[in-house]
Amino acid sequence: MNRSLSSVASRVLFYIILAIIFIYIVFPFYWAFRSSVTPNGELFVTPVHWWPENPTLDHYREVFSNSDFLVALRNSAVVAASTTLLSLFLGTVGAYALGRFKFRGRLPVMYLILSMTMFPAIAILGSLFDMVRRLGLYNQLPALIITYLVFTLPFTVWVLTSFFQALPKELEEAAYVDGASPLETLYKVMLPLIAPGLVTTGLLAFINAWNEFLFAVSFIQTPDKRTVPLAIFLFNTTTGGGFEIPWGTIMAATVVVTVPLILLVLVFQNRIISGLTAGAVKG
Repeated sequence: MNRSLSSVASRVLFYIILAIIFIYIVFPFYWAFRSSVTPNGELFVTPVHWWPENPTLDHYREVFSNSDFLVALRNSAVVAASTTLLSLFLGTVGAYALGRFKFRGRLPVMYLILSMTMFPAIAILGSLFDMVRRLGLYNQLPALIITYLVFTLPFTVWVLTSFFQALPKELEEAAYVDGASPLETLYKVMLPLIAPGLVTTGLLAFINAWNEFLFAVSFIQTPDKRTVPLAIFLFNTTTGGGFEIPWGTIMAATVVVTVPLILLVLVFQNRIISGLTAGAVKG
């Protein structure tokens, strides 16, 4: 009887902790959505209204009527997609070489690549700014794509290397017997087998590029080249006149730029779970 009560109590405690964690994670997103449909006059009323008495879509209308924000959405899509594709293409080739071939200096190279992910972005901002300026890329979208690869590419190589190492070598041997070259073996045999890993790393690279702010505010100057984090940051000057922070509009824009990421995760959730679990086990 005591064991049964203890089991029930443990389960109840588990669900309570789970509920607390869920609320803690979801509440900021709920509050952002709540603020996005709340009229300006009700945003700071006391006591707090957990849901507005008169919901409105005026903030969303203001967001979608802002031409600078729409341009920023396009720019972010171009930068994030380009960064993801380049990261996957270059990362796949590098990971295949590190994961399937034995050569002198392989382990030092892998740890050197891993160490690149440990540097804070601010630590190399100065050198990257100088590089961007010397290449004539200041205030150009390629500057963001190149600098984002500094962080997304090492992560992609490191993760995909573990996927390639987990594949049985008999697959390669069979392909070589059939006359396939190493590159043909990579793209025709290996890539379909590491698809979950490609989806997982690609999605993480896309999210990182979509949300990045530090490099965007450092390398971009004019409205026609801004990405969404920078556009949202500057809503205060473009819509609030500099005298009032338009929190409702900012929250509406935040919800708009978050929806594509949520949809991507929902569409590829099975692949993501497979990629995370497969990457944790070496066969």
